Amino acid sequence: MDQGSGGTESGERDPRYAQAATSPDAIGLTQSQATQEEQAEADRREAGPHTDPTWADLSAISRLKFRYLRTLDTKSWEEFADTMIPEATATYSEYLQFESRDAFLAFMRNTLGPHVITEHRCDHPEIDVDGDTASGTWYLADTVLIPGHNMLLRGAAFYTDRYVRCADGRWRIAHTGYERTYEVVLSLSDLPSLRLTSSRWGLIAREDGIASVEREPGSEPPRAPEPR
Repeated sequence: MDQGSGGTESGERDPRYAQAATSPDAIGLTQSQATQEEQAEADRREAGPHTDPTWADLSAISRLKFRYLRTLDTKSWEEFADTMIPEATATYSEYLQFESRDAFLAFMRNTLGPHVITEHRCDHPEIDVDGDTASGTWYLADTVLIPGHNMLLRGAAFYTDRYVRCADGRWRIAHTGYERTYEVVLSLSDLPSLRLTSSRWGLIAREDGIASVEREPGSEPPRAPEPR
């Protein structure tokens, strides 16, 4: 008899093996293993990714980036500064490099004042977390409207960021910057039908061009008069 194959010389299965495989103990063990595996899988599905510390970090870093963009476009400079550590650096080209948060913030406040309207959108995040540090790449699409200079800028770029977890447990930006994939500039004179009909900062189109309008904080943004 071939003991390794569990069969007889004639090729028939030894009934002792069949009996052992179908014994109550063997069946019970198999069912118990299956039940444990099913329960473990159900627990994993119920818990979801929210219980994964890395997932929580990825979510926090994404919110940090979105807050950075929101406060930049709304010119909420104190909240914008809080997205970065004091030693944060920024690099946008060989001509635009900043070695501290204060230097970067001063440039932004002076360059992107209320006379400039900006829109920054980021998606396609690629974030890697390593303990209390992380790195991220984001796809940027941005628009800059400068009515006073009769100019509209559109572009795209890839942000490259570094993040650190601070003593208060919150993630902040340690370095940011991007490399352009393209940038175009248009003169508003080439768009004779363009009208700025609403602005958070009181810029509005008039018959004689763009004008500034007094506005109380929190009040309804001014709108252009209806065409006659």
